[in-house]
Amino acid sequence: MSTRTQARPLFAATLTPHRSLSRRGFRVVVALIAVLAGIPGMVFFSLGAWPIVGFLGLDVLLIWWALGTSMTSGKRYEEVTLWPDQLELRQVSARGGEQVLRLNPFVVKLVIDRDFNERTTALRLRTRERDIEIGAFLNPDDKASFAKVFGTALRKARG
Repeated sequence: MSTRTQARPLFAATLTPHRSLSRRGFRVVVALIAVLAGIPGMVFFSLGAWPIVGFLGLDVLLIWWALGTSMTSGKRYEEVTLWPDQLELRQVSARGGEQVLRLNPFVVKLVIDRDFNERTTALRLRTRERDIEIGAFLNPDDKASFAKVFGTALRKARG
């Protein structure tokens, strides 16, 4: 049995993008848009302007595609786990592709990028070899909150 499976990490967090629309909500919105586009479509069709119906259908199709793409991108997430001797970053894409990075917490620096209003715009883990952006999909308030908690845990791990 490995010590890693028995020990608890010093810090663990799963970062996920915020999505306010559920699957059911997605279906309701697309159905509502289809109905609302169908009403003028029937009017134009009855007046003999049937090509307009195709354009209204194209609008519904494009909205369905855009919302579907947004829903799919909401499946991505990142797991940040800090052990006494290792920092593990697991990034999972929306399609399920996974990348796991293991870093030494003693050489990793948390870099916080801010804009002119002092809002957090990006979080990066900097090592000698590279910069790794984490939580790119988070809003500025969530980035700032995560940076504060994670930065504290990283300092404790070193100390």
